Amino acid sequence: MKKLLNVVFLLSCMSLAGQSAWADSYTDAKSSFMNAGESAAFFGSSYGYALFPTIGKGGIGIGGAHGKGKVYQGGQQIGKSSMTQLTLGFQLGGQAYSQIIFFEDDRALREFTTGNFEFSAQATAVALTAGVSAEANTGGGMAAGVSGGQNDAATTSGGYRKGMAIFTIAKGGLMYEAAIGGQKFNYTPL
Repeated sequence: MKKLLNVVFLLSCMSLAGQSAWADSYTDAKSSFMNAGESAAFFGSSYGYALFPTIGKGGIGIGGAHGKGKVYQGGQQIGKSSMTQLTLGFQLGGQAYSQIIFFEDDRALREFTTGNFEFSAQATAVALTAGVSAEANTGGGMAAGVSGGQNDAATTSGGYRKGMAIFTIAKGGLMYEAAIGGQKFNYTPL
């Protein structure tokens, strides 16, 4: 199992290393979401958000993903977060993407900062910087995204589900996936 996780990690790193033009900064990731359709409206109406500029993901049957981010409330950073994911199913390849999670109210932000697991099912296809994704999870959330790259991404969602709205933008890689898995978010206040 440890060898398999090392292979998954290596695939994730390889997908990131080949794309030197990716924007790694929080400012660039936020700008991409502000210009990507539906996600833009959430900046003005949400209680807060968690922003992950780059999450690396890879898998061959068993997959994993990891990324670091910052958590904001009222436009000010209040903490740091990391996301770790383990998936099982039909999957092959590696990819990188940006993710933002908007919190509707104080309760949703508090729930996120406890770091609970939330299992999800997802289907994605990413080729270089073009991507399509759909996700449904046990927390009641659903999201979809289409991206030709960070500068022309379009995001959609069904709005808040249990106080959270999640959007992703593909950054690059080559991956096909239909899997179930669990995500774990760790939170460290400033």
